[in-house]
Amino acid sequence: MEKETIVDNQRVKTEKKLKKMFGHIDYRNPPELCTIRDVLSLSSDKWSTLIILYLGYFPILRFNKLKKYVYGISNKVLSERLKALETYGYLDRKVYAEVPIRVEYSLTEFGQNYVEKLLELTEWMQKNNPMILANKDKFQI
Repeated sequence: MEKETIVDNQRVKTEKKLKKMFGHIDYRNPPELCTIRDVLSLSSDKWSTLIILYLGYFPILRFNKLKKYVYGISNKVLSERLKALETYGYLDRKVYAEVPIRVEYSLTEFGQNYVEKLLELTEWMQKNNPMILANKDKFQI
């Protein structure tokens, strides 16, 4: 009798989760609404991920501070990403009736929960970075 290892057990759990997620889909007629694709396309592009992580670290940030931290992003793209993230409930935007107008951004509870998931992924990436870079080096010509 073979013993199940922890890795085998994790693999079985993963297979069950994937079957639950995709087992009902008819691939000849895929659904028009794909929650996974929609969520990932919004919240996991390189700019949104950085915005969310910085707002996780700094509880409140203004537009120019975010632009400074998210190095390389244009005003237009930052504005678009902030609007989209607000629309989908990841962050709050608070406008103060001052001259000049002051706008502050912070994560919602939903956004904070997403930060926790992002941190798990980033910790995994940091842990596996040497292997990822070694694999990448194998394929460079």
